[in-house]
Amino acid sequence: MSVPPLTGLPHVGLTTAEAAERLRTDGYNELPRPDRRTTLRILGEVVREPMLALLLGGGLVYLLLGDLKEALILVAFATLSVAITVVQESRTERVLEALRDLTSPRALVIRDGVRRRIAGREVVRGDLLVLAEGDRVPADALLVEAHDLEADESLLTGESVPVRKVPAAEAPASADGRPGGDGLPTVYSGALVVRGRGIASVTATGATSEIGRIGQSLGALETEPPRLQAQTRRLVRIFAAAGALVSLTAVLLYGMLRGGWLDAILAGIALGMSMMPEEFPLVLTVFMAMGAWRISQARVLTRRAAAIETLGAATVLCTDKTGTLTENRMAIAELRLPSGESLAVDVQDTAVLPHAFDELLRTGVLACARDPYDPMERAFHDLGRGRWAGEGAWPGPDWTVAAEYGLRPDLLAVTQVWREAGRDGFLVAAKGAPEAIARLCRLDPAAAAALEAAVGAMAGEGLRVLGVARAAWSAEPFPEGPAGFAFSFLGLVGLADGLRASVPAAVAECRSAGIRVAMITGDYPVTASAIACKAGIGAGEVLTGSELDAMSEPELVAHARGATIFARIMPEQKLRIVEALKAVGETVAMTGDGVNDAPSLKAAHIGIAMGGRGTDVAREASAIVLLDDDFGSIVKAIRLGRRIYDNLRKAMGFIFAVHVPIAGLSLLPLAFGLPILFGPVHIAFLEMVIDPVCSLVFEAEREEDDVMRRPPRARDEPLFSAALVVWSILQGAVAFAVVAAVYLAALSRDTAVDEVRALTFASLIATLVALILVNRSFGASLRAAVLRPNRALVYVLLANAGMLAVALAVPAVRDLFGFAPLSLQGLAVALGAGLAVLFGLELLKPLLQPRLRARSRA
Repeated sequence: MSVPPLTGLPHVGLTTAEAAERLRTDGYNELPRPDRRTTLRILGEVVREPMLALLLGGGLVYLLLGDLKEALILVAFATLSVAITVVQESRTERVLEALRDLTSPRALVIRDGVRRRIAGREVVRGDLLVLAEGDRVPADALLVEAHDLEADESLLTGESVPVRKVPAAEAPASADGRPGGDGLPTVYSGALVVRGRGIASVTATGATSEIGRIGQSLGALETEPPRLQAQTRRLVRIFAAAGALVSLTAVLLYGMLRGGWLDAILAGIALGMSMMPEEFPLVLTVFMAMGAWRISQARVLTRRAAAIETLGAATVLCTDKTGTLTENRMAIAELRLPSGESLAVDVQDTAVLPHAFDELLRTGVLACARDPYDPMERAFHDLGRGRWAGEGAWPGPDWTVAAEYGLRPDLLAVTQVWREAGRDGFLVAAKGAPEAIARLCRLDPAAAAALEAAVGAMAGEGLRVLGVARAAWSAEPFPEGPAGFAFSFLGLVGLADGLRASVPAAVAECRSAGIRVAMITGDYPVTASAIACKAGIGAGEVLTGSELDAMSEPELVAHARGATIFARIMPEQKLRIVEALKAVGETVAMTGDGVNDAPSLKAAHIGIAMGGRGTDVAREASAIVLLDDDFGSIVKAIRLGRRIYDNLRKAMGFIFAVHVPIAGLSLLPLAFGLPILFGPVHIAFLEMVIDPVCSLVFEAEREEDDVMRRPPRARDEPLFSAALVVWSILQGAVAFAVVAAVYLAALSRDTAVDEVRALTFASLIATLVALILVNRSFGASLRAAVLRPNRALVYVLLANAGMLAVALAVPAVRDLFGFAPLSLQGLAVALGAGLAVLFGLELLKPLLQPRLRARSRA
């Protein structure tokens, strides 16, 4: 592999003019960002909702008819719902903007022969990058020089272990140019240099980099539209057509039979409003917006609120290992001496390490940099600080490095020579691959065999194993290579990317909820299996990337049904796995944080990205972002998704039910020539005060007791099941029967029309409150439905009582509604009507209770 030609002399780099020209032709070194959803754009999306347009159109009709108050009521209702949605989604976008990483960090480049620090977005092809420990690589580049260089490429590969880099001149001819391999000459945009230094020539920037290509592939993926929106729109269209037909018929009959065409039009409008379920899409919008706000309090950000409900139907949770199940932070998990004695390290209690392991640990620390970036070296220092807490830093300020030997392709070990002030001689510490340390220590065949067996046992537990050796040296000069020292083998150190503390409980809860957890990782099968075992994922089939490549799509679909671990997986393979799971009818949730997760995050039914360690590309591709990177938050989101869907069905069932008595009481006088009860202002009052506010009551309801102990609902489960529709109609019919009885009884006693209207309206309000209580739970007892805490319910009851009191007691408002003062006896009748509906429906509920829950997935 050859280094691409550089402009000017070596290590001179591009000239300022050449860099400016390439910046002009290639563009800035940054990932293409999708158009930001501005407030105006979100507003446009919301206003395009069919029923919002219908509400605004209705307000315009009333305005043309001269009913200014009714028009303003409808417009206010529509504006309130739009405002809630726009504020919530705008807030979400602002939080995302605050979360965005700098796609390309500051970069140190050589231009005109001078080292300059520039913005990463200004790096161009051909620039010479100067890389050192702690630097974030700003662009894909080919190493011209490298000294002991290692890079963490976990954002691209999913592997938490750094990989060794070599100059292009030393790279094997067979290097495939893909991230994640040892001994390769390419560094990639977004990778972190954890050890060493180097100079690299930029080969790709922005969209042409490895990160950029993955980001661009997202554009070809289509996200599935939320099913609830589709179902709701279809239902609204059906009701709109039926309502329009009935309203037109009522207008014609009223006009022909009674002759008052203006009154006929107003009665027809009132009837149409009573039948139009305009609350459905609005309640859906408010429900999801409030759900997004509620879940944000638990540090979970919803980029698309409608996706929350899909989580409740998830049947498979595909999770990345590194940074999702694990801490993405290496820690020492086991120490093993040459005698075979081993110690499992408790990172929470390192002060009790036996002294027999002190020399192994101290030498391991001395083989590391004093202030390391390498995660494995940091693990040595972390354990050392815990072991010698109170004794001062180790090594202390009187220890200095006299010489160091970095990693070489033929010897994968790091050696450092230390001098302690005031003492003669030098201490030599080495750590590295066990076979390299064995070679330095010149172990005999028996000892080498024992070492190999020990390494195999530790690797079988998913540990990254390093050997540690020690030597003494009397005086300078030092040998040319580490092999010149007489090393003694001290033992093995096993490192692991520790499991997050919340993971086992979260996985167990997923399993109790009927959700299969599948690990998809770029790590090795042994490591992945060990982590899966600790997490409680289970020992299902293990598929590797090479095995997956050899499978046809039907074969992959067959294996995907039972596999729980997918190891050594590349980004495009993750996408294949998600698509295979979707093909067999699974509802797929996918978690991840790296660029390599982005395509599968977008392809899944619900993508869940990590907000702290996650990349921009992953967050943009996902629907939900976990701000605290806690896997346990996924369970909170799933629980909330199920709760939201349950409560949404309750709210929708309630709305369906309340339209029955409202429509019935609007149609009854028309059909039998009785005094007209309700006009548009009454219907608008009910819609503004009862329906949208009650959606807040149902949204605030706590989850059912078995919400995480039942299987996921079926993907094809309609929002309105047959049982729910029957139950809603039954509720509405009972309420209509009771209120109609009050209305007819009042008429039979020759009561004044205004008083009849007031009594009937108050009775209707009481029955609607009863319907709220009935629908709070599909299975709870009457006592629980009434007394279970819900602050929103208290506010709604107080608001309804206050609004009704104003309508009945304030003369100006009472005249607007056409009411007469209502006696205490009338109020008692209205209250009795509500109680009759409440107790009657609670007695009927057990008959339909088993059928009211969403149908579980077979």
